[in-house]
Amino acid sequence: MEVVLEIPDNIARQLQTKGRSLNQRALEDLAVESYRCEELSLGQLAELLNLSINDANGLLKRRGIFDEFSLEEFEEQRRSMERLLGK
Repeated sequence: MEVVLEIPDNIARQLQTKGRSLNQRALEDLAVESYRCEELSLGQLAELLNLSINDANGLLKRRGIFDEFSLEEFEEQRRSMERLLGK
């Protein structure tokens, strides 16, 4: 699907950033916000932006969005690490 946005030239120039087209910036902003709102999964975000999962995680971290673990998830990770380390 193609989406077309009409933005006045003076504002478009102001929004354009070095190394990224305004189209790319808009797509990244949409994808990141959709992920933040839990409308897209990490895999979908990566697919939409043609990134690896690691690169998608890096993008999210640069935007200040970090995975949040619940206490239960953290404890499960800790137990798994202990099993792997033989403790």
